[in-house]
Amino acid sequence: MTITARQVAADVLNRSRSRDGFAAELIDDVLSKASLTAQDRRFVTQLVFGVIRRSGTLDAILKPFIHLPFHAVQPRVWDLLRLGAFQLTFLTHVPKHAAVNETVELAPYVGALKAKGFVNGVLRRVSELVTDDFTDKPGADAVAFGWEPTFPSPFFSGRGEQARDAGLSPPSFLGKGAGGLGSENNPSQTPPLNGEGLKTVDGSRPCFLGEGLGRGSYRRLARPVLPDPVADPTGYFAAAFSFPQWLANRWIERYGPAECTRLGFWFNAPPPLWIRVNKLNASRESYRVQLAGQTIEAEPGTHPQSLLFPEHHAIRDLPGFAAGDFAVQDHSSMLVASALGVKSGMRVLDACAAPGGKTTHLMELMDNRGHITACDIEAKRLQTVTTLCQRLGIQGVETVLLKEDGELPPGLFDAALVDVPCSNTGVLGRRPEVRWRLKPNEFEHLIRLQTRLLILAAERVKPGGAVVYSTCSIEPDENEGVVRAVCRGMRSLALEAEHTSVPGRPSDGGYWARLRKAK
Repeated sequence: MTITARQVAADVLNRSRSRDGFAAELIDDVLSKASLTAQDRRFVTQLVFGVIRRSGTLDAILKPFIHLPFHAVQPRVWDLLRLGAFQLTFLTHVPKHAAVNETVELAPYVGALKAKGFVNGVLRRVSELVTDDFTDKPGADAVAFGWEPTFPSPFFSGRGEQARDAGLSPPSFLGKGAGGLGSENNPSQTPPLNGEGLKTVDGSRPCFLGEGLGRGSYRRLARPVLPDPVADPTGYFAAAFSFPQWLANRWIERYGPAECTRLGFWFNAPPPLWIRVNKLNASRESYRVQLAGQTIEAEPGTHPQSLLFPEHHAIRDLPGFAAGDFAVQDHSSMLVASALGVKSGMRVLDACAAPGGKTTHLMELMDNRGHITACDIEAKRLQTVTTLCQRLGIQGVETVLLKEDGELPPGLFDAALVDVPCSNTGVLGRRPEVRWRLKPNEFEHLIRLQTRLLILAAERVKPGGAVVYSTCSIEPDENEGVVRAVCRGMRSLALEAEHTSVPGRPSDGGYWARLRKAK
């Protein structure tokens, strides 16, 4: 029996909802067993990630037509309703009749034959609600759709009608400046995500979403079904951009509606593809020559090993994958290992090493000479470190499986990296489930864990050595808050530098701080 892209998407959504794993891993697993064309594989990915990202918006659109309590509708039926509503609202290249009919035909496949009429009726009402009109103005009758550049861009040109689909990657108009917060001598207290006080490498203020190079696009609805953006900005942001209400409240209070709008557009777009060129094998320019030989475009970022692809590619099909010429790593993540300032021959502790991107980067910066003790609490995750080291030709990395108490290996190290578990609020576009799985009461536990890990790592560093603490969060409590609390408690530590990567400038959000231990 031939399986369709929509059937695969329904399977993955069911497993993701059941917390059988994260969507990216589940898609890889399912697609490895399904015989689908490259186009259908892309469609599966678009459907799954889109439905998960935009489920808050989809529910707001669906609920006026469902006169039942949420819990009275079977979860697998909700999956179908969201799947159909996503196509109707955010995929303009899918005809409305196909979005409805093909989704209705999935009901028997997911074991919900009796729900066919219900799904059909609701989706037909949604198809009448969603108009073909677009606007740049938010409103109770307008859902956040996507970002449109106001100048020609290779990221959007030549795509015909599909270029109108929500969620196409928008990296080109974000520029190449890294954008950071704080300085060597004056670390900032709270990250102003509007870019005030930031400078790019050429000294100019970085340009952010909504500042002249593009505009947000909203899709008009036939009647208002969302909260009014003026009367209820948090309710509108939560519904129109698809974020949990508690996170909308948190961000609106901290950043204001304009900054949240920019964050919303960024996090609802598929993340751009960045790679780190393995400096042990090739220079960035020589690898670009390899790419050009296969007519693949890639633009250099501000990090000397970084390349950004205008189009997404199958990673294993890129030249030099098997030879270890590159690793997939976001631009903001590359900044972390570089901040530690390692040198050849050093003995380094990587306290939270898996999946190995920063571990291998550290050894590249050490010219493959030295020793890294790479730790994690899960054997399966540690294996990913070993596998990546083997592909990249990295030597001198010893993996250590920690006990549940997280106690780090004994001994003094020249330097330590502590890339702690965190809320992931800087990478919500890359990890779409996080916005729904994260709960506000988890921050207290996370901050305790982060504080403990930083203290343990600092204790393992010799006098005069450096410790870099990093997260992929944009929450000050997890970033500056943890670092300052530890510095107050450990007088031997001094904050030397810190940096906050702003989401969309030019990649994921995150934070690092370099601490120096007194001699």
